Amino acid sequence: MKIHEYQARELLRSSGIPVPSGVVITGVDQAAAAFRGATEGMVSPLAVVKAQVHAGGRGKAGFVKLVRSAEEAEDAARFMLTNRMHSPQTPPEGLEVTRLLVARAADIADRAGGGKEEFYLAVTTDRATRRNVLIASREGGVEIERIAEERPEAIHKEVLHPLAGLLPFRAREAAFALGLTGKRATQAADIMVRLAKLYVELDCTLAEINPLVVTPPSAEFAEGQVLAIDAKFNFDDNGLFRQKAVSSLHDAGEENPSEARAQRFGLSYVALDGNIGCLVNGAGLAMATMDIVKLHGGEPANFLDVGGSATEEAVTEAFSIILSDDRVKGVLVNIFGGIMKCDVIAQGIINAATKHKNHDGSAGFKVPLVVRLEGTNVDQGRRLLESAKGSLPTLSAATDLADAASKVCAAVA
Repeated sequence: MKIHEYQARELLRSSGIPVPSGVVITGVDQAAAAFRGATEGMVSPLAVVKAQVHAGGRGKAGFVKLVRSAEEAEDAARFMLTNRMHSPQTPPEGLEVTRLLVARAADIADRAGGGKEEFYLAVTTDRATRRNVLIASREGGVEIERIAEERPEAIHKEVLHPLAGLLPFRAREAAFALGLTGKRATQAADIMVRLAKLYVELDCTLAEINPLVVTPPSAEFAEGQVLAIDAKFNFDDNGLFRQKAVSSLHDAGEENPSEARAQRFGLSYVALDGNIGCLVNGAGLAMATMDIVKLHGGEPANFLDVGGSATEEAVTEAFSIILSDDRVKGVLVNIFGGIMKCDVIAQGIINAATKHKNHDGSAGFKVPLVVRLEGTNVDQGRRLLESAKGSLPTLSAATDLADAASKVCAAVA
């Protein structure tokens, strides 16, 4: 599960990590007051207006703007709330923006040798070592993936202790690795420890601050203050049952409607860009199915795992979700009958396909349906599929996975 930036900033603030003040607005008429509130007390008023969507690339798309007056804040809000945001991380049709964050802009100290004192911080899980790790870099405010690929030496890592979390001396080592000294290093290390604690306590899969900045010296902070400017949190869906406060932050409007619909039926569904729908039981088998479709020249339209004990109702819903995508020109069903018997699964597929309603109100399938069954009672299941061809003329059975992929790819070519 993902949350918005303004929600992530509030999580940081509640854990004691300093964040510039800001307010969320939903209308252009609220922008002027939000600007004045965010810049109160500033000699030279400066605020930032940021679209709140679950996608990156906002700045390059024009959906993060620095504003110096209430009028500029209104203009920025009007643009963002009346245009869809397009970036490499959004669908082709873009994303509708319904919320904006108007926040106090932070003055960032200059770095010796050029540039600004901006840093990247994140806590995530290293799948190779199966341990949580803090990632830190002096290259804040940019795409960390590009830095990792082009200059991996620019990234510093500290492994979290399995029980104690990020140990303070490890956090200080990370701060020193970023080139911070004195009180700035102490502030940064404290932020790192608090971020690592949040990551574990909230069942996160990612807790990110980008950028973490240092402000110029002031009367209150002689060496400058370390601030979290932007934040991103992703949460493990499997832990949400014990994270009631986190679950309440969920914004269903930011989800793919089909993915949200699948979740209600206990289905794992991810929409892709191809034209071959895939209905599979088991995540690993689903990945293998998509791979073999690609191998035979096809393009999967989705990842869909119905699980090891899917009901007929769930299978019916799975077909409905797959075929709600107008790009789908064929469906590949790949089932391995283990706990469930193949004949039971076959009958469920037949019933679901027969009950399916098309856009024009007619019943049954209008696109090619290729079914591959293997496992317990597979012969009975295949006989059922063969006997159903009269009522389901688009249905064809496959002898193995390669045969299934070959048939469905040929059918949609």
